[in-house]
Amino acid sequence: MAYTRGSHTIFHHRYHIVWVPKYRFKVLHGAVRMRVRDIVRQVCDEMDVRIIKGLLSHDHVHMFVEIPAKIAVSAFVQKAKGRSSRRIQQEFEHIRKRYWGQRFWARGYFCTTSGNITDDVIMRYLEYHTNPLEMASASPSEPTGASR
Repeated sequence: MAYTRGSHTIFHHRYHIVWVPKYRFKVLHGAVRMRVRDIVRQVCDEMDVRIIKGLLSHDHVHMFVEIPAKIAVSAFVQKAKGRSSRRIQQEFEHIRKRYWGQRFWARGYFCTTSGNITDDVIMRYLEYHTNPLEMASASPSEPTGASR
């Protein structure tokens, strides 16, 4: 475990964050998916948030990130969701028509620290989403132990 150093802090703040499009529509594919990925990466670069692993499914975003001590998790999520929602609706007319209320993402998000569950469990969970057929035989239940 490597600690990150700030000007006056030493920290190891890792978070597993998940959020979904409104109504859980499966709209994160093709150009929309790539654009959401680019926008979230821009926000991470601006806020000095390090992406350890990220995954965009068709109906949700998973991120395993290290957030500096000076930034609240809610501030990061607010900026990532807000900026991506606004730009996606500006750039993709079919999204703007589908989400007529000017809200692309559903309210809220899921967040847990890697202290509640180990980093390895989170990485296996994200790998499971990447390769569900390979992992299905190895782990039939939810890897995190959380129920949906």
